[in-house]
Amino acid sequence: MDGRGGKSVVVVGAGIVGAASAYFLAQSGFRVRLIEAKAPAAAASGAADGAVSVASKRPGPMMTTALAGIALYRQLDEEGLFAGLFKQRPTVMVAEDESEVESLTGHADALAGEGMALRRIEGEALRRYLPDVSSGVRLAIEVGNEGHAIGYEIVRRLIAASGVAVERDTTVHGLVESASGRSVAAVATSRGRVEADHFVIAAGGGSADLIGLSGIVRPRKGQLAVTERSPTLNAALPGALMSCRYLLSKDAIAGAAGTAARRFGLVVDPLRTGQFLIGGTREETADTGNDLAAIRHMLASAVRLLPPLARLRVIRVFSGVRSATRDGLPIIGRMPGRDNLVVATGFEGDGICLGPLVGQAVGRIVAGVPSELDLRPFAPDRFGQRSLVA
Repeated sequence: MDGRGGKSVVVVGAGIVGAASAYFLAQSGFRVRLIEAKAPAAAASGAADGAVSVASKRPGPMMTTALAGIALYRQLDEEGLFAGLFKQRPTVMVAEDESEVESLTGHADALAGEGMALRRIEGEALRRYLPDVSSGVRLAIEVGNEGHAIGYEIVRRLIAASGVAVERDTTVHGLVESASGRSVAAVATSRGRVEADHFVIAAGGGSADLIGLSGIVRPRKGQLAVTERSPTLNAALPGALMSCRYLLSKDAIAGAAGTAARRFGLVVDPLRTGQFLIGGTREETADTGNDLAAIRHMLASAVRLLPPLARLRVIRVFSGVRSATRDGLPIIGRMPGRDNLVVATGFEGDGICLGPLVGQAVGRIVAGVPSELDLRPFAPDRFGQRSLVA
């Protein structure tokens, strides 16, 4: 994989996927221009829960890809690129009533069937393992070897290591077709036309119109909250607490109702700062605001699960709008009919986990090198070809 033949690449979008793509392309010798409508990590990557996790995945391509994503985080942490940014810890899924126990047991069986190392904890062992959780919790399933990373910190590290300057406040209005009609010649931006040999569209929700998939890539909002520091309580949690309701909210459990305008899950994540991140919602809207009813519901659920949280102040609430796809799978690959156009979008809540891995895969696609990942389930042409040019 070598771009030192003078090949140039324009990457559109400086979230985690775009930043990782720029990093791996630059490492391979390509001349990279990174174009961003606002600022790095200004959208979903800067308003994410930071889960580097496979616990909530159902068996299939997303689980396989998430496992590879976690492995790359560990590798880049050991190599120093992510040093100090990646916190390794388990995810602990919990159930509070009989129906949740049944659902969580089924989910755990599915994970175990894929070779995941799990630990089932209940009874007195559960009380010792999670002394601060509600007495109503009846079952815990620990998923080991997972982690957490703050999105904007990873983006900042990737961009700095790439040596690529971000062209901020530059909106891409469309793609300009080459004379042959088989490739893209340039992107039309608010600062003029930018030409290159290759183009990567990694603009999250802004990708849909550019690649002709409006209505297939759609916005999905999540609201979250952050508490003040509580080092003692934080240290007592072995990892992120994930309520069975979270699995139901994202359809990780078969039979979950997946079309409500607003769905609530619950994750209480002990951050390395000593704070707690509490989330969240899944809402079919592009509105970026928080609302009191949602925050109240989230916090009440968190206190019910972990009662000592009632002593802490919430110091920040925020929301992020992620790009989701119609079939729940991201879009990764070369666009049909455009031999120099690669797209990587539609990750919803999995962008932090998958971002570095996808950036690495994008670098290989652009270089014409076979990817180590099976990207066929994520192929852009599964939705049919549409008009792509301005």
